[in-house]
Amino acid sequence: MGLPIGSQTWPVRNMIGKDFDDTLKQLAGDGFRTIELCSPPSYKAMGFGPLASMKGSELKAKIEGAGLRCESCHFGFDEIRKNLDERLAWAKDVGLKQMIIAAFGVPKSATMAQWVSAAQDANKAGEQALKAGIQLGYHNHDMEFEKIDGELIYDKLLSEFDPKLVKLQFQVGVIRHGYKAQDYLSKYPGRYISMHCQDWSPSDKKEVAMGKGVVDWKAVFAAAKKAGVKNYFVEMDPPAMQESVPYLHTLS
Repeated sequence: MGLPIGSQTWPVRNMIGKDFDDTLKQLAGDGFRTIELCSPPSYKAMGFGPLASMKGSELKAKIEGAGLRCESCHFGFDEIRKNLDERLAWAKDVGLKQMIIAAFGVPKSATMAQWVSAAQDANKAGEQALKAGIQLGYHNHDMEFEKIDGELIYDKLLSEFDPKLVKLQFQVGVIRHGYKAQDYLSKYPGRYISMHCQDWSPSDKKEVAMGKGVVDWKAVFAAAKKAGVKNYFVEMDPPAMQESVPYLHTLS
């Protein structure tokens, strides 16, 4: 795709708050060129708390000083709904182009109406973000690939999101439930801006390094290029992330 290899920072959450500079150095040394952060206020209790005391401009300087770039970050939905102006200002200081809603946080027992209401709130936030020059996006997990009254939650969300206001980040790992990234990327061109990359081994029933599982990565990246995907981030246990980098170079 001609894009730099990216890493999500969630897998290194146990070290990133303890030594941010060294974590960045390690990611760069592993061959990653971009990272996707997790918003410190929402991820304070999950390892990112110490980053909350840094200004966005300081984070940007440290990231770029390590030879990396950060244009995307995951946010909790509550901070998007309640503190959007402040989070937009922070995002601009960091240099973000994308603000990704990590999850809606609806209960497992949520009705489809609750999902739809959350999507409508996302559209409102997306309009405000776009006016500020930042694209809002939505990241799926496994829960969106469950059905309510015979209708797939993810398909319903796609019908509710305004295509301009809320773009999508596809979690390739849902292949373990039989859903292929390339199918969605091909069916909805222009709606996807990002991907989270994981591979899957049906025999071992676990995530594995890219190229070691059943994902057809050539098909995925071909579809992603046509769809307009702007970045992708490997997101697995650090050893599997490291092992994925050499494989990605074989696809270039």
